[in-house]
Amino acid sequence: MLVLSRKKGESIVIQDHIEVTVLAVEGDTVRIGISAPKHIDIFRQEIYTSIQEANRESATPLVANVEAFMERLRNDSTKKE
Repeated sequence: MLVLSRKKGESIVIQDHIEVTVLAVEGDTVRIGISAPKHIDIFRQEIYTSIQEANRESATPLVANVEAFMERLRNDSTKKE
């Protein structure tokens, strides 16, 4: 991890297209602004983690659905015989 010190109003640039600017420092809270192309998704870490978990859950088939599908295949093959 790269660690940088910046003061209010100072920025860092990432690969010519993303600029992160420190807008304010209030106690232990830092407000930042991010300028990036529209095709770049930007999420808070907790939101990103939640999205990833939801994607994993939706991609994992439920055992009951798999069993029902297998039963249907068995029934279809029995009808053809």
